[in-house]
Amino acid sequence: MTAEIVWASATELARRLQAGEISSREITEALIARTDEVDSKLHAYLRRTDERALDAAEAADTRRAGGESLSAFDGVPLAYKDIFVTGGVTTTCGSKILEDFLPPYDATVVSRCEAAGLPMLGKLNMDEFAMGSSTENSAFGPTRNPWNLDTVPGGSSGGSVAAVASGAVPWAWGTDTGGSIRQPAALCGLVGVKPTYGLVSRYGMIAFASSLDQAGPITRSVEDAAALLNLAAGGDDMDSTCLKEPVPDLLDGIDGGIDGMRVGIVREFQGEGSQRGVRARVDESLTRLEKLGASLEEVSLPSFEHGISAYYLIAPAECSSNLARYDGVRYGRRAAGADDIVSMTSRTREEGFGDEVKRRIMLGTYALSAGYYDAYYGKAQKVRTLIARDLERAYQQVDLIVCPTSPTTAFRLGERTDDPLAMYLSDVFTVPVNLAGNAAISVPCGLSDDDGLPVGLQIIARSLDEKTMFRAAYAFEQDLGFHERPQL
Repeated sequence: MTAEIVWASATELARRLQAGEISSREITEALIARTDEVDSKLHAYLRRTDERALDAAEAADTRRAGGESLSAFDGVPLAYKDIFVTGGVTTTCGSKILEDFLPPYDATVVSRCEAAGLPMLGKLNMDEFAMGSSTENSAFGPTRNPWNLDTVPGGSSGGSVAAVASGAVPWAWGTDTGGSIRQPAALCGLVGVKPTYGLVSRYGMIAFASSLDQAGPITRSVEDAAALLNLAAGGDDMDSTCLKEPVPDLLDGIDGGIDGMRVGIVREFQGEGSQRGVRARVDESLTRLEKLGASLEEVSLPSFEHGISAYYLIAPAECSSNLARYDGVRYGRRAAGADDIVSMTSRTREEGFGDEVKRRIMLGTYALSAGYYDAYYGKAQKVRTLIARDLERAYQQVDLIVCPTSPTTAFRLGERTDDPLAMYLSDVFTVPVNLAGNAAISVPCGLSDDDGLPVGLQIIARSLDEKTMFRAAYAFEQDLGFHERPQL
């Protein structure tokens, strides 16, 4: 029974709850037992809320017994990346500077999932302030990849993917600023979605780069991803960047197939740069899409080669501004023994921030400084516009664009920590999507022949065209039938 529960999709668990075959408490107890079994190896969780989850599960069971369920998923547990503030539950964002921060309110993503009756199992590890591609930048130690404990799970949502991939939770929330959902999902054989910018409220999501950050689901199936996004998407008066348009039911028509769809293959991504095993699985995926009725057309996105350069000016600039609030005065860590406010603030930030966060603050402050703003930040914003225009032009020819999610499979712990540029290039295929604000999904497309580790296929859609994206991803997933699991 336990194995059936921990590897079941959230949608399957919801169906079994509705049929009365299982209780929310049984599900929650099985997931807690699985976490006890695997998390000492993985370090996916920063904080567990077992008792709170069990209480919420019992409440869900009581509601179902009375015919008053809050949603179809009432009683199906989940967990959150520790970037979402949770009222009364410590939220650290993977940083020592927020080690003891106890938020007084819930993020909108959290409050909407609570309103749907989803018990919270805990808060998940991450790169500090979501800055990283390996979850090695967490102030509380790295997370390991369930497929190979010597490799990284990706980042910055590494705790979220490790928990879902290991059967410790059926689904989780992550955030994606330059690939931090899609890249780790690819490295751990999962589905990861970066929605259109503004589709999900950022209220209560600790800011890294406000024009790029977006919350999204991490799941073991496309259907689950659409269902979880359904629960939280939509306008929010607490976030002025959140779109007000009604969100369609993302599950409606998901099984409609892709016969007749035009799929774009990026000319600039077809040369060297991807691991051989990654390229092989992606090429097979293109053949599979054709077999399903899609037509393949080459598109050119010449500005994409400048995406990493533009991103690492824009994101650090916004980081420099957003992280100025951690001054030791209002909340979070405060250095002891300082003689004045200047030394107190300096020492607080020196003690509280890790090396990667300091690196990006300095990069961003420099890019915004007098005499350099136009030369660096201003030009990066112009490149951002070119990327968005290239995508708009491409979508006049095609309905979707596909490419690898990550150029490599999971790399070994410590392999790139001394080479920031090599680490940054992990997101070469994902960063341009954040700069443009489009929707994208990573779906598993097999295991690499090189090392037996998962490979992800990225499907990029127009802004607010999540329905087409999910339709294509679902058709691909159902035809491929990827059911491999890590052996922990």
